[in-house]
Amino acid sequence: MMERPSFGVLLERLSQHRGVDVITLSQAARVPELEIQTVLTGAVPSPSLLRRLAPALKLHTADLFIIAELPVPADLAPVEAISGSLIRELVRYASRLRPEQRHHLRQLAQSLPQQDRIEQESVPPVYEQYAPSFGATVVRMLHNRNLNWLASAQILYGVAGIGPLSAATIGAVGHGRKELSPELLAGFATVLAIPAGDLAAMAGIESTPTTPRPHPARADLAELIWDIRRLTSGQVRDVCDAAKSGLID
Repeated sequence: MMERPSFGVLLERLSQHRGVDVITLSQAARVPELEIQTVLTGAVPSPSLLRRLAPALKLHTADLFIIAELPVPADLAPVEAISGSLIRELVRYASRLRPEQRHHLRQLAQSLPQQDRIEQESVPPVYEQYAPSFGATVVRMLHNRNLNWLASAQILYGVAGIGPLSAATIGAVGHGRKELSPELLAGFATVLAIPAGDLAAMAGIESTPTTPRPHPARADLAELIWDIRRLTSGQVRDVCDAAKSGLID
């Protein structure tokens, strides 16, 4: 297993891929150039810097914390663990809706009141304790969307057209036992709603092909998975029921 590069290396790769220099990035994030330069040379980024960099990089702040290998703050983490089967059910019903219905469904999910985090931060089970690798980074981002190994494999197949894969394959990616191929990375990018080129640049993979059989509504479905990550199980069930009944016009 190859050693995972530092956050500074990943940030530099992403910036070069996008053609953004330190001056432009510092201006967009409203932070001193020196602070970014320090990170690029190996310093651990502060939480406040990550919160400013994320919108400048057009990345979810929680994802950037994971990319930096820092704990996701409570205000950015899922409120509670949502059953993977419930998420799969929601995605299945949402995939059958018309585009305007999916838009209203996302509006419903976004309008629901955010609750305080129900579950206290706990140590992940042993099988989800990964050594540093870019595969681990990607799988952790999936976990932060309440997608465990099995749910990740099934969503990758249904939304991105990758697979079918086994839950063990996702685990192997997280533990660095399976290589992140360009096709697999493109599938992860689809589910994470992160441009495939951005993920490929950070991973040090030169190119990512188009996923073979992506769902036509893949962008909406990936964003819906993100929309519900700060909801309770009961709220997600309400969204799922709305998708199932079609009462979202």
